[in-house]
Amino acid sequence: MEIFIEPIGKLINEFSKLPGVGKKTAQRYAYKVIAMSEGEAREFSEAILEAKRRVRFCKVCGNFTEEEICSVCRSRDSSVICVVKEPKDVVALEKLHEFKGVYHVLHGVIDPMNGVGPNDIRIRELVTRIDGNVKEVIMATNPDVEGEATALYIAKLLKPLGVKVTRIAHGVPVGSELEYADEMTLARAMKDRKEL
Repeated sequence: MEIFIEPIGKLINEFSKLPGVGKKTAQRYAYKVIAMSEGEAREFSEAILEAKRRVRFCKVCGNFTEEEICSVCRSRDSSVICVVKEPKDVVALEKLHEFKGVYHVLHGVIDPMNGVGPNDIRIRELVTRIDGNVKEVIMATNPDVEGEATALYIAKLLKPLGVKVTRIAHGVPVGSELEYADEMTLARAMKDRKEL
């Protein structure tokens, strides 16, 4: 016997596909949507569709933008590039109001256990950005095994190109994610970065 009628079951199933959302949380979300007025539900679904239609990746750095090239790439000093795993890491670093350079979003890390190699993330695009203007590349991948391996791989690629490659300091605990680091720890890690 099915516990939920089909429309609610389908909604629960869709919510449970989101990261960090288990069956119980998915049920709460589904019940909340059912309790919304039709207008509120329409606004909610329109917000999702509008984000899907309007948000794209910057063709230079790979961060979220509504335009072809994001405002950071258009307006900031491009001599220092901070390399991160995902767009949410850019948000975490931008909250500091400390970094004045540009970003490069890899959209993943090297993870052989899950079949992700160097050609599966945006390393090639980073290498093409290295020109005579770039003085430093800051590796700000998560301080876990995959993040460290990715940082070292990229450092080995970039050093022969004559660019300084640094790594954010380990004020960020190993195994954690930048998204969840407090601002003081993240600021200290950025300030105390080391050359690789």
